[in-house]
Amino acid sequence: MKYDDAVRFLYSLGNELKPGKYDLGRIRVLLGALGNPHRKGRIVHVAGTNGKGSTCAMIESGLRAAGFRTGLYTSPHLAEPTERIQIAGQPISQEQFTQAFVQVHEKAEALIASGDLDQHPSYFETVTAMAFVTQAPVCDWTVLEVGLGGRLDATNVMEPQLCVITPVDFDHEAWLGHKIESIAFEKAGILKPRVRAVITPQRPEVDAVIRQRAEEVGATLIDAGEWPIQNAVSDRYGSRFELGDLSIHCPLAGEHQIENARTAAVALQTIGMPNEAIESGIAAARWPGRLERIATDPEIIIDGAHNPAGARALAAYIDRFYSGEPLTLIYGAMRDKAVEEVAGTLFPRFAEVIVTAPQQARALAPESLLELVDHPNIRTVADLRTAISQVHQTTFITGSLFLVAEARGL
Repeated sequence: MKYDDAVRFLYSLGNELKPGKYDLGRIRVLLGALGNPHRKGRIVHVAGTNGKGSTCAMIESGLRAAGFRTGLYTSPHLAEPTERIQIAGQPISQEQFTQAFVQVHEKAEALIASGDLDQHPSYFETVTAMAFVTQAPVCDWTVLEVGLGGRLDATNVMEPQLCVITPVDFDHEAWLGHKIESIAFEKAGILKPRVRAVITPQRPEVDAVIRQRAEEVGATLIDAGEWPIQNAVSDRYGSRFELGDLSIHCPLAGEHQIENARTAAVALQTIGMPNEAIESGIAAARWPGRLERIATDPEIIIDGAHNPAGARALAAYIDRFYSGEPLTLIYGAMRDKAVEEVAGTLFPRFAEVIVTAPQQARALAPESLLELVDHPNIRTVADLRTAISQVHQTTFITGSLFLVAEARGL
């Protein structure tokens, strides 16, 4: 089988967030037939709404700086599905991806034939199993990012050495519930008996749910907020601060990344990494598509702010470092996102708004967005390439990671 065929089949399974049933039964059967690779190696499991991807990247980089061979599993990808499964800081090759797919797919087909599976595992379940079979044999530590929620996410089948919960906010309400307490309950579902868990400072109602769940299962909570941040300095390109006897340089832009870097540092300390590795690892961390500069004349910055919390973080960054400058926004989103709230947060900060659509079936038509929001200088264009050709000043591109991926490609 060729790589393109494997990817085509995965995409044929449909939206990765909508399996036939939302539970752990199918992934457990599949992994059992594959020899339970999820029970091998040491794992850090990270849930949350915003910041979990960049926190994962910093933890993985710190582990690698300490001399360990690392795995990193994140979602979604930007350009290629291979980005989701990384070993030693690099995405696996297309050949490795294809081999893992064939191994998992053939096992799934055999289980369907024997009646042990009711249907083929979903896109996300399949790629999660691929990550386990690829990373487990060769990685000392693996950092796993939850895909959706936590309690019933396909990654939530192993016994980690550490759990991490980044800030919890509204997202995927159709699956996780429309109340913040319901969403927090799903995220806290990764907590395990006798497993330590580092938690980022949360809003009070979220904190209460996480602490109740920790008490119920016997997990030990470590509150990253108890490590005071001192002498923090931020600019457009990152931040520096002191955390106890650590001097942290975070190269990821945005003041919200200070919190993520603190959480990553506390997590790395908790699992015994030396200070030098924590400092150098976080300083070397990279997380594409989040406040990333892809051009300088004019300056073009891409950011995957696809939910209200992400929009607030991007707005805070603009207010802090671009206040008073004439800015252009290129915006495109998926139909299932809270576009009115996101647009209400972001659009007033821009002198010009260009609305387009990512090249995805679930994209919101630009004309539909005009019916939902208002701006004195707003227009639609058919595609991102055309939109970029029309900008002549500092421009932010956001609204969807699909749009961000297109921008990076262009």
